[in-house]
Amino acid sequence: MFSTALADDAHLFPLEPWYAEEFLAHMDRGREYIGEHIVLADVVTDPESARGFLATYAQKAAADSGRIYGIRVGGTLVGGVLFRTFDARSGTCEVGCWLEPAAAGRGLVTKACRILLDWAFHERGMHRAEWYASAANKKSLAVAERLGMTREGVLRQNHPHRGIRQDTEVWAVLAHEWPPAPAA
Repeated sequence: MFSTALADDAHLFPLEPWYAEEFLAHMDRGREYIGEHIVLADVVTDPESARGFLATYAQKAAADSGRIYGIRVGGTLVGGVLFRTFDARSGTCEVGCWLEPAAAGRGLVTKACRILLDWAFHERGMHRAEWYASAANKKSLAVAERLGMTREGVLRQNHPHRGIRQDTEVWAVLAHEWPPAPAA
């Protein structure tokens, strides 16, 4: 297994199915905060659903169609980032994130997403990376902006979340807009 430093006490690592219990404990700690804008908190509710969710991403990784990574602070899982979709053939992927409140405000998600996007553009040759977020999720939209993404539009009332139709903002960055890889 590998781990990439995000800060002195924070690391990014592949979130595999055998972390299901830790993943569920993390969801339980941050369920209200995480679930305010994304469905993940409503999907991962017990050991079986946690294992199933992570197994889905293990299958996506095996099929080269998605990946999921955890963020640990001080050894505790506090959030994560993912390629919700990854279509190497078309050159388009979607990046996403979640975080429990204890780790918010440290720039960890932005740093982790930069690592994912560097890999997608520089290693895999992707052409476009997308970011979809509830228009009410100002923190997620701020990450997209910090990543240098362009707001492309709003899908009006396209997604029902907890009984309320919400608008979804679409942001994206193209390969030629992404910073070049550092010289070796």
